[in-house]
This record gives sequence, structure tokens and C-alpha cells, in this order.
Amino acid sequence: MVVLNKIYTRTGDKGDTALGNGARVAKHSPRVTAYGTVDETNATLGLARLHASGDMDTALSRIQNDLFDLGADLCRPDMAQDATAEYPPLRMTDAQVTRLESEIDAMNTDLSPLRSFVLPGGSALAAHLHLCRTVSRRAERLAVELSETEQVNPAAVKYLNRLSDWFFVASRVANDNGAADVLWVPGANR
Repeated sequence: MVVLNKIYTRTGDKGDTALGNGARVAKHSPRVTAYGTVDETNATLGLARLHASGDMDTALSRIQNDLFDLGADLCRPDMAQDATAEYPPLRMTDAQVTRLESEIDAMNTDLSPLRSFVLPGGSALAAHLHLCRTVSRRAERLAVELSETEQVNPAAVKYLNRLSDWFFVASRVANDNGAADVLWVPGANR
């Protein structure tokens, strides 16, 4: 259980921060940058939800919670279970990845195949989901980069990879199942 009685602590005033295991690192460290970008993804998702309703809003709410799980996962560099830890590390699971895949497949059944790349836009929700897609893609690149030098839960990287696909397919659903997609016309303005 998290209890936040005081929001500022002054412990990061010199440019470092605590990870989930208590270790202190620079605020610009690759790990902090990776989970900070996951947090940024969550913030962009909050904007998207302003334009969502029904099943779409429910799914986006679920993903927002997953993104907090993902941030918690990335802020704990110690992959082994520590019996002395106050809280066991929260780790992303393959089941969360599989759920995204199932939802992508379900949304994709009513979409016609693409014959061109889609430009971000159309409805407000679709435009915001494209922003979510690009920020989550950056979070994925940062998590992959982190995994080259430190341990990262493979399910966390897989989740980010599927998530950007989920946002893409959901943006098409938000554009009247693709009917209102804005398509790229190569060389249109030459």
C-alpha cells in the first residue's frame, strides 16, 4: 500500500532519485528515463480518455493501470525475489501481453485492410491515440536500450511493443472503423 503524506521530500534536489529497491541513481539514468516515458505514455492516455466512452474507455482505463504496473516493474532493477524487501517487485506478465493481443485481434476483425499508411488524425480520439502510440514506441525503444546494459523483465518490453500496435488499431476503430482514417498520399504536394 502506498501512502503519500507529503509530496515533496527534497531528496532529489541534487539530481538523483530513488528506485523501487531504494538505490539512488541520477534522474537522467536510462532506467529513470524509461519508466518516466512510460509515465508520459500514461499522461497522453489520460488525454485520449477525455474523448473515449463505453468499451473503449474501459479498455483505456485498464491500460492506464497496466502502465502503472509497468512503471513499478521498470523502477525495480533487481530481477530476483528479495525475501527482505518490504514489497515484492510487481512484474508485468505474459498474460497482460496476451490480453493486448486478443484485444487487437478483436478490434481488427471489423477493419478493412490498409492500402496506405495512416496519418495521425481523423477524430480527436484517434489523434490522441496516435500520440499515445508514438510515446509508447519511444518508451519501448528506451526499455530495449536499458535491457542492453541492465536486466529488464522481457514481458515489460513485449507489453510496450504490443501496446503501440494496440493504440494504432484502436485509432482506426476510433475513426469509424477506419472509414475516417487520414491516408498518406505519397508525393501529393510535390
